[in-house]
Amino acid sequence: MRVLGVDPGLTRCGLGAVEGRPGAPLTMVAVGVVRTGSDEELGARLVGIEAGIERWLDDVRPDAVAVERVFSQHNVRTVMGTAQAAGIAVLCAARRGLPVALHTPSEVKAAITGSGTADKKQIGAMVTRLLRLPEMPKPADAADALALAICHVWRGGAQSRLAAALARATPKGSRP
Repeated sequence: MRVLGVDPGLTRCGLGAVEGRPGAPLTMVAVGVVRTGSDEELGARLVGIEAGIERWLDDVRPDAVAVERVFSQHNVRTVMGTAQAAGIAVLCAARRGLPVALHTPSEVKAAITGSGTADKKQIGAMVTRLLRLPEMPKPADAADALALAICHVWRGGAQSRLAAALARATPKGSRP
């Protein structure tokens, strides 16, 4: 399974793709960020993020997309920009018929480090170790995107298989 992880943001939207399956070593496919200028108009920034994500989808050809679920922050302006960038990522994936999963930051942290309260440095260190990289991906948004993709391979793949098995086992017209 190949997963594109998206750590949404208006200034830096982290993107990272991994390939693998649960219980087997994972491989990094690509990592980077789409950047927009804070002095640009909001519409132009969203168009720039969309174009960047579309290029990544063309190049990476993922089986699924994992996006960080936006959570409440004290700074409403920051959370709105993050939510808008997340919406663009979901839209781009949905337009191509790709399954999209939303993972909370604490879910990703717990999957990668074993602690839902891990900091950025711990996430980066574990991503580096899990993917056997020579150095930590930078900026942190890129490492976070890889963490999202890893989390989805490990957790999302199992959830998808369970849902598919339940769908096959449930007679048509009845509810589980």
